[in-house]
Parts: sequence; C-alpha cells; structure tokens
Amino acid sequence: MRSTLLKMLAALMCTLASCTDVMPVKDFDLQRMAGKWYLVGFATNAQWFVNHKAGMKMGTAMLAPTAGEDLDISYANLNADGTCWRMTHLARKTDTPGRFTFHSQVWNNDNDMRIVDVVYDDYAVVHTIKTKEGVSEVLNKLYSRTPQASATLQEKFTQFSIQTGIDAENAVILPKNAECPEN
Repeated sequence: MRSTLLKMLAALMCTLASCTDVMPVKDFDLQRMAGKWYLVGFATNAQWFVNHKAGMKMGTAMLAPTAGEDLDISYANLNADGTCWRMTHLARKTDTPGRFTFHSQVWNNDNDMRIVDVVYDDYAVVHTIKTKEGVSEVLNKLYSRTPQASATLQEKFTQFSIQTGIDAENAVILPKNAECPEN
C-alpha cells in the first residue's frame, strides 16, 4: 500500500513539475513523421503495464498527417493466437508544433502527446501524459523505422524515461513480433 502511494505521489510530482516542461523537438516536421513505425520501446510506471510488460511484444504504428495538420495514428499488434489488436486515434495539433492532444475511447483518458526527439528516417521518442479521473501517468514510446534499435538508442530512451520519472525496470525494449496483415 505504501509503495503504491509513493509511486502515485512520484507520478503526480513529475506531472506537476518536470514532465510538464518536456517540450517537443525544435523545428518539428509533421510530413516527415508520416509512414510506418515500429513500436520498439515502451516505458511507464502505470500498474497495468507493470502487470503485463512481460507478455508485451513489438507492434507497428502508421502515422498519417491530415490536411488540417492533425495526425492519424493507427496501431496494430499481432496477438499470440494470430488475431490482431488494433487501435486508432486522431491526435489534434496544438499551438506548439510537435504537440498533440487526443481522447482515447478505448482507455477513456485524455492524452497530451509530444514528439520530443526525432531523426525522421530512423527513430522518434514520444512522451505522453495520460490523465483519467484527475490522475496523470507518463508514457514514453520509442518508435523506429526498423524492427531494431541500436544499443545507444535503447540507452538514450531508458535515460529519458528515468528523467521523466519512470523506474528503470519499467523502460523496456519490446521483443520482436510478426506483423499484422494489412487491412
């Protein structure tokens, strides 16, 4: 009980202090984010993740800029039974390039998403503050244009996650997985 309370307080402090200061990358280029990305890294202290991280595997994300400069995001992950888990979001642009907001119908939470580091033909680090019923959690994702990320990039992702209040053991590089067939 005490450990859970301490983690909740740490997440709240992070959200109120340093996490709100995490800014998107300078000179963000929405069009260059377009295309297929592999979700190779995932980091959060959220209890659902702590309980399920051992069984999680790499998935894909298709990012498609809209005419209005919003971002359509479509996730796909192949389940062990051969079925595909899919989820989509329309992330709305904000006044800050590289920062988007959306409400997840699946998880019933509000999301403040920022692209904080990107080399458009290689990788992207995405920092999201998820809020549900007044409680906020940090979620970092590492996207790659290929199914593998270098050891240097993995370490960079882990260090960024620690800096944003996530326990080191909750910053994981996901094992490779077969892909879902195209719709």
